[in-house]
Amino acid sequence: WQRMFEVNVLATQRVVAAVLPLLRDAADGAERGHDHADLIFLTSTAAQRAYPGGAGYNASKAGEAMIAQALRLELAGEPIRVVEVAPGMVYTEEFTLNRLGGDTAAAEQVYDGVEAPLLASDVADVIAYALAAAWYLTRGNLALGVAVSAAVGALMLLAHQVAYGSVAS
Repeated sequence: WQRMFEVNVLATQRVVAAVLPLLRDAADGAERGHDHADLIFLTSTAAQRAYPGGAGYNASKAGEAMIAQALRLELAGEPIRVVEVAPGMVYTEEFTLNRLGGDTAAAEQVYDGVEAPLLASDVADVIAYALAAAWYLTRGNLALGVAVSAAVGALMLLAHQVAYGSVAS
């Protein structure tokens, strides 16, 4: 849990604190052709829906999402767009393998029955869209998901519980 909060919540806050003065300066550069700056948060649909064994990840991603939402309110009136991209299941072979402690069989099963999981390139396309779209169109949350059968969902939950444990752990 501690590592998930350090990466997803505390590191996010530190990066925002470090770059916000630079973004304000960039957004104030109308004479240089800039009329706004963008701040993109990459959260997860896990921030919006809990699942067994995922409490630590759910909570840390929800914390990151709350940083984005609070910052959007705090920056109201400033020319800084805050966008949250929240992907669902993304095919990430190496990350999944590491997350499951190197268990290749478990990592392969995570995607069984998922006809077309999101790819990193899909997430990148949504981020590119958000940055290219009119400034006022993408001030909010862009959630991406895939259809997952109940059996696959249960298998994913079991794999996550094995890797991270339950709330009581």
